[in-house]
Amino acid sequence: MSGLEAGTNAPDFSLPRVLGEDPVTLSEHRGEPVVLMFVPLAFSGVCTKEFCHVAENWEVWGAMGAKVYGISIDSPFVNVKWAEDMGVPFPILSDFNKTAAAAYGVLREEIAGLRGVANRSVFVVDAGGRIRYAWVSKDPHVLPPFDEVVSAVRALS
Repeated sequence: MSGLEAGTNAPDFSLPRVLGEDPVTLSEHRGEPVVLMFVPLAFSGVCTKEFCHVAENWEVWGAMGAKVYGISIDSPFVNVKWAEDMGVPFPILSDFNKTAAAAYGVLREEIAGLRGVANRSVFVVDAGGRIRYAWVSKDPHVLPPFDEVVSAVRALS
């Protein structure tokens, strides 16, 4: 799967961060830009490097005026522990049922013998709910082009 393209309406989703809390619903963020970062697996080296990069550069990312969400197919329990270990200032949502990854066209049948994980991908959604930037890698070892993502968000203001 190659993922949704820029110009497409962003599929709505409701994903938990913590079980027992209200889930995060994309459509509740209409009126503000949103960055969605899908990763294959929590605690893996490249996924950790990706989210740590965003956290270490939060003065840039946090000042963009966009909500930033990591999305992993791991359980909320795993994602909360992973977020705590990394000290990330943004939520990591659980796509345990793989509905968001499927809707965005980034659900992989298999990576390294593991079935049903997401391609590493980033989507920038504008205030009206339209995808304005899309990046998808079929190689789980490749990090997103962070400067491009930041530029895409800044272009929305």
